[in-house]
Amino acid sequence: MTRERERRVSPEHGADDSAGLPGPRVRLFEFPAAARTNRRFASYDLGRWDRLFLPPSTAALVDAKPIGAPGFIADDHRSAIAPASVARLDGTEFYLSVKGTGSTTDPYRHARLDSARAAELARDPGVAERLRGAGSDGSPAVLTGEMWLRGSPYGGQGALHADQALDISERANVTSIAGFRIAPVLKVVRFPPSLEARLREVYWYRQYRGAFAQELRLVPSNVRVYFHGRTTVGHDIAEVFDRFGVTTAGRAHRFSVNFLRSGLALLTLFARTVTRAGPGGLVEGLDFEDVWLDKDAVVAPDGTIYFVDLEGIAPTRVDVDRVREKLEDQVYRSLYELTFALEQVDAERTRRFGAVGAFRRRLEALSEEAVVGDPYLGLVRGPRHLALRIRNGLGDESLNLDFPWLDQ
Repeated sequence: MTRERERRVSPEHGADDSAGLPGPRVRLFEFPAAARTNRRFASYDLGRWDRLFLPPSTAALVDAKPIGAPGFIADDHRSAIAPASVARLDGTEFYLSVKGTGSTTDPYRHARLDSARAAELARDPGVAERLRGAGSDGSPAVLTGEMWLRGSPYGGQGALHADQALDISERANVTSIAGFRIAPVLKVVRFPPSLEARLREVYWYRQYRGAFAQELRLVPSNVRVYFHGRTTVGHDIAEVFDRFGVTTAGRAHRFSVNFLRSGLALLTLFARTVTRAGPGGLVEGLDFEDVWLDKDAVVAPDGTIYFVDLEGIAPTRVDVDRVREKLEDQVYRSLYELTFALEQVDAERTRRFGAVGAFRRRLEALSEEAVVGDPYLGLVRGPRHLALRIRNGLGDESLNLDFPWLDQ
């Protein structure tokens, strides 16, 4: 990450919203704040990103004046992305994504959520008055104090979830956890107590009482696999190919291989991270909780899938006798989503550049290429099927799993 790239989202210069990622532009107000920085990025000067980026409705609840109003792209349900790249990691351009910038959708009715609606919900008259005067110049999104997902406020991000995401990110070698690719969290930025108290007054039914935070993370694009994005592999594969410059058969092939290789790594995260967890035969590895491939991962221009919502990844312990069961469960958890997305990629590749035979045969060839060099995966041919051999971080061959990948 170069100093030049960092300055593209610095308080002095703001974000370049005339180029870069496509999408509807919004302005967020910028405030200095206390932050915890990913230790993997300790050698970089990231102090200029000790910032909160707030929509007008929330900025109106801050006593201090903003120090800037940089441009972003509205993304997902509660995030925004700076349109110009700020880093180059492992050969890929990355963009600053801020999680916890508010929502424009009322969670309990088919209606818009804006500062006027938030003012109606506010229990404190002073908070309601500030919200009524906020307007929506820049971004109509709203943060609230409604309990959401047990650990986060609606439209925002809870500090507990943000810290969990940062803990997982710190386990990575920048963007990789044993081949499982992640969008790294750079910082967790804290809300001042006075702002938290005012936001808690804006709720429907259940008040969120935890700490508020924002995640500042790096993402390779704003293209999701199927849900929670304006452009997805599942819905808009032709646009994805156009945007990422997949203009030749060779590029389409490399995109397909990278997509499958990174998808298989996601299906086998526990195998890649499993370690002994003390006496008694317990082992521990990373598993997915309330996060999913279709909505919680983004796709880079070369086809590589990066998991972006890290708060739902957690160490999980099982008895060593249940390791093979856990490996199989984790494959099945996201297998349909991966296969569905691969079908869309191959269909567009075929439409543009042609193909011979059935997709199943092409998938077999792609699989052979995708596992090359992966110490945790291999292919084993049987009389009636091609099996995906899943090895484990313990190096225990008795715990390897041969998963039926393609039947004859």
